[in-house]
Amino acid sequence: MCGIAGIFERGGRKVDPQLLLAMTRTLVHRGPDEEGYFVNADMAGSREQRAESREAKPDNIDQGVPRLHGLEAGMGNVGLGHRRLSIIDLSTGQQPLCNEDGTVWVVFNGEIYNFQSLKLDLEKKGHRFRTHSDTETIVHAYEEWGERSVERLRGMFSYVIWDERRQQLFLARDRVGKKPLYYLEDRERFIFGSEIKAILEAPGVSRQIDLAALSDYLSLLYIPSPRTIFSKIQKLPAAHYAVVTKERMEVRPYWDLSFEPQENRAEPQIMEDLLGILDESTRLRMISEVPLGAFLSGGVDSSAIVALMAQASKEPVVRNSISFSVSSYDETSYARRVAKQFSTNHHEFHVTPEAVSVIEKLAWHYDEPFADSSQVPTYYVSKTARENVTVSLSGDGGDENFAGYLRYAFDMRENVVRNMVPAFLRRPLFGTVGRIYPKADFLPQVFRGKAFISNVARDPVEAYFFSMSAFHEEHKSQVLKPEIQNALKGYRTAE
Repeated sequence: MCGIAGIFERGGRKVDPQLLLAMTRTLVHRGPDEEGYFVNADMAGSREQRAESREAKPDNIDQGVPRLHGLEAGMGNVGLGHRRLSIIDLSTGQQPLCNEDGTVWVVFNGEIYNFQSLKLDLEKKGHRFRTHSDTETIVHAYEEWGERSVERLRGMFSYVIWDERRQQLFLARDRVGKKPLYYLEDRERFIFGSEIKAILEAPGVSRQIDLAALSDYLSLLYIPSPRTIFSKIQKLPAAHYAVVTKERMEVRPYWDLSFEPQENRAEPQIMEDLLGILDESTRLRMISEVPLGAFLSGGVDSSAIVALMAQASKEPVVRNSISFSVSSYDETSYARRVAKQFSTNHHEFHVTPEAVSVIEKLAWHYDEPFADSSQVPTYYVSKTARENVTVSLSGDGGDENFAGYLRYAFDMRENVVRNMVPAFLRRPLFGTVGRIYPKADFLPQVFRGKAFISNVARDPVEAYFFSMSAFHEEHKSQVLKPEIQNALKGYRTAE
């Protein structure tokens, strides 16, 4: 994990180096190893591009703001900042990083898993590399393929490129949005950062709340892209890139999921293909020059990752787990069985009810409302892991990809009934029964049909949204002040 930040002064002002440094310094927790800066030259002066990168040692982190040597005179209108967590190419992978003639600069957070094969392709086309980092691959890919280069990258990433020749910024975010990227845009400036707090360092940034985002949060317990809780700050959506010039900003998608049916294949072939994909994905993510481990909960998804890591590694896998006092939440017995099976080097942390003491710390890290309770155990398992490894693999997303949650089975059953009853009968019939049917939480599960009956009356998307919502629209009217409801002008998250 690294941190990136930057400023594009679109209205003619020059970059304030102290502001650039202050923005970047808010991200020190994301990149404790090194810091680096780039500011382009004043177009009226020298064409020389100026950059500085320094190892982040204690004596220059906490003793005030150091000078940006050589950057004070002739500074231009673009500044990039980077905080580095060193994983690949520890000796020469410093950022910001540029191409051979200094006309393309990048700051990057994440990992490009296929950078080695891309590097070979680019070298055949005449590109010359001076580092062994995945970061430099981004620069040369952009030179060769322009905006379409992002389509060739496999990885988790957010990055920003300054293109001196075109006088534009190019921003990109990975396909599922694992790496964050926030921005503020107005006529005078464009500011970006890995976290909102970096942008809030800039003077004059409005703290006005986006009421539609607040409504989304009450429904979903998070704020989806492109909104943030602040009305003037946005997220670059997953699988999108943006081009920013002095005159305009354009945000475009470059990838989306496909739901087209695949050719018929026998189940054994599907299983073999799936195992091959998981094995390749795991091996690619194990490319690292620092200690690497795994989060192991005991579930199928994380257990599969540990098994594949053990198969690919000559050393015992370092696994990190957490335990709970409440037996219904505690899965360490399964994690220990997996650890024993694959002879892992295991570490455990016991989460107690006092874990609520970290809520303020988590709120500071997230920057905006986020109410997934799993963030507490995730924080602790990450904290435990950092004591013995720098990078950890996990099984996050397994339940979503392979329908591991019960709600998917309920949704499928609802759709079976919807397909059996025409809509003109289904809505009034099941809608009426759903309204009068008792909630009956005290009865056995087989008799608790209110949610099922009510959902069958709805369309599939509407029903799933209703099932997943923390606050339904009628509940929002009870908790939001009338003036807020009026300002929302009928806005509904589901629409």
